[in-house]
Parts: sequence; structure tokens; C-alpha cells
Amino acid sequence: MSVDTRHHILVAGTGPVGLISALAFAEAGFGVVLAGPPARADDGRTTALMVPALKFLARLGVLESIEADAAPLKVMRIIDGTSRLIRSPIVTFRASEIGEEHFGLNFQNRVFNAVLERTVEAHPAIEWRRAMVDNWALGQNSAIAALSDGTTVEATLAVAADGRNSPARQAAGISASAHSLPQAALVLNFAHSRDHAFTSTEFHTETGPFTQVPLPGRRSSLVWVLRPETAEEFASLDDDALSPRVEQQMQSMLGRVTVEGGRQIYPLSTSLPQRFAQNRVALVGEAAHVFPPIGAQGLNLGIRDVDQLVEIASKHRDDAGSAEALAAYDSARRPDILARTSAVNLLNRSLLSDMLPAQLARSAGLNVLGGFSPLRAFFMREGLRPGSGFSSVFAGLRSPRRTHEASTD
Repeated sequence: MSVDTRHHILVAGTGPVGLISALAFAEAGFGVVLAGPPARADDGRTTALMVPALKFLARLGVLESIEADAAPLKVMRIIDGTSRLIRSPIVTFRASEIGEEHFGLNFQNRVFNAVLERTVEAHPAIEWRRAMVDNWALGQNSAIAALSDGTTVEATLAVAADGRNSPARQAAGISASAHSLPQAALVLNFAHSRDHAFTSTEFHTETGPFTQVPLPGRRSSLVWVLRPETAEEFASLDDDALSPRVEQQMQSMLGRVTVEGGRQIYPLSTSLPQRFAQNRVALVGEAAHVFPPIGAQGLNLGIRDVDQLVEIASKHRDDAGSAEALAAYDSARRPDILARTSAVNLLNRSLLSDMLPAQLARSAGLNVLGGFSPLRAFFMREGLRPGSGFSSVFAGLRSPRRTHEASTD
């Protein structure tokens, strides 16, 4: 068994967050070992990435290769598709309201993953070992991973990008509160006879969100949150039987719907660790946060994990996995992760609840958002970039003062 001590960073996990982590650390000047197999080639899902995440990918040199296959998200809309007594008004968010061309881009995962993998393979500072981590030994000065190919890698920092059941997180002694939800996501793509006008629509239903996101041409991706047994029932239907169900749920707003093959089902759950770093291990992506697919938050939050971790590691380059560095990362990520997970989980619970107060609260909140443009702009900016909504408010408060001072000169 050989031990490799040349590498400063070990990234465990080869999903999008793991591949992005490896690239980000390599671009920051660290030597990297990436451990894990290639992604599934048949992943039919799509991922919506917001503008800040796109800028991060551009810095890594991967955006140009994937944006040609993506569709921009210029308008995002929430529609109450429930049949309850208290229903919320339609709320429409337009990127142009906050001076943006679009909120982000929607990619097909198989294209996105393939580009990330090619970029990783070509990077001279990354050694990709297509083997799983079998065992961890986390010491005071290093993290040692025994891989399934018989080799061992020693690093000053281990990046846990190994998913919601993260073995690295468990090895680090970080506990997590995890809960299964009475929901499953049916994921598929479909064609439609009307143009989507680069508009994403999230219908709120009694079982969770039904979210249509544009793809290039007259095609869209769909994440339909249902009861698990209903998801299985719908997935078993042939395309001709499922297509009218999707069209009916969308109120025929995109015309005739034709469901494509390759549908998938994902059971939903929530998970939040007690801390986000400990014992030479830093958590990113689903190792650090799991919540329902509402508001396109998942991978965007994971990319912010990576961005902040690399920034902190670069300030502690002599020992990126030191207790001081990991404490700084935990402190930096906690507000963003807790705010996003709490908001998504609260909204999801309000959809599932038949209680009148929950319906009233959700309706009132969306009514205020729909009718008060400054608040809507604030939430749009915060949705893209944490803190930017507050920055805009403070800038607006300062501007009249500067104008007044200029007029009195």
C-alpha cells in the first residue's frame, strides 16, 4: 500500500460539487487528489445556476463550454395550484427589475457533468483516482484516506463532497439531523407547443412544488413533488398517458405537452449537520445541507460553500485543514446555510399543511411580495447573492444624503 503525501487537498466525491471543488482548489494553486467514479451518463435532470454561480464557473474556465446548451431564466413565477380555501396570488419576478439580463441558466446535468469531468481530467494540478474512499484516519496533522484501489492518500484538508450520507462527515464525528419527507420528486423533460419565453413557473400544490424550467427550444425540464406512491404511479404511465397530466397541472399555459423518456424518481429528505467542519474535514454540497427542491437553491448553495472554503484555505495555505481554518469556514457558512434551509423547509411545510393559519401566512407573504416592488427586488437580489439585498437598501439610503450634500455645496 503506497502513501502519497504530495497533495495538500483531498476531495471525496465526484458529483458536480466535488468536481467544482477540485477545479477551484487547483486554480487557487493547491495540489488536489479527487477520489470517486465518473458521474452517471444517463442523468436526465437539469440544474438551474444563478448569476453568481455562473461567474464562479467562468473563473474556473467551464462556463463557455456549457452555456450554448443552456436556457436563460429571465422570469420566475409562483402560481398557487392548490384547491384550498385560501389561495395565494400569482407572483412574478423579472430579472430586468433588478438590472439583470437573466437570473441564471438551466443546464442539462449530463452535459454539465461531462464538461466538468473533461476540465478536471485536463488540469495538471488534479490527480483523479476513480476509486471510492473505503476508510478514513483523521489525525491531528493530516487526513488519510484508504481508497478501494489499494492506495492511500494523505492530505492536510479533506473536502467532503460525498453526498447526504457522507462517510467523511461520519468519520469526522459530525452528527447530522436527518428526516425523511412524505414526498418524492418525479423528474423528467418535456416538449410543448407554445414558447416558454424563458420563464420558469413554480406551481405550489398540496404535495409540494411542481416546477417547470426552460430548456433550449420549446422544451422544459420538470421537477414534480408528489406523494411517493403517486410518483411511482405516474412514472409507470406511458408517455401518452402522462403528457396530459402534466399539461393539466400546468393549466395548459405552454400548450400541448409531450413528455420525453428517461424519467427518474428521487425520495426527498432534509439533513443539517451540527457543524460544517471538524477534524480535518470540511463539508460542502449535500454533505452540508439537504432540503426540498424549491427555489433553485441546492447546487447554488453548494458552489458558495466551495467558493468560501477555497478563500479561507488560501488564507491558511500552510495548513488549510487546521482547527483555525475550519472554525473560520464553519462560522462563515453558518448564516447562509441556516437561512436558506430554514426558508425552504418552512415553505415546504406550509404547502403540506391543511391548517388555515399556515395558508393565511403563505398567502399574505406572497401577496406582499407580488404587490410591493421594493420588497420583491430585495428578495430577488438576496436570492441571487446573500447580502446584496441589504447592500442595495443601504446604498439607496445613502444616495439621498449624497444628493443633498451635493446640492448644498
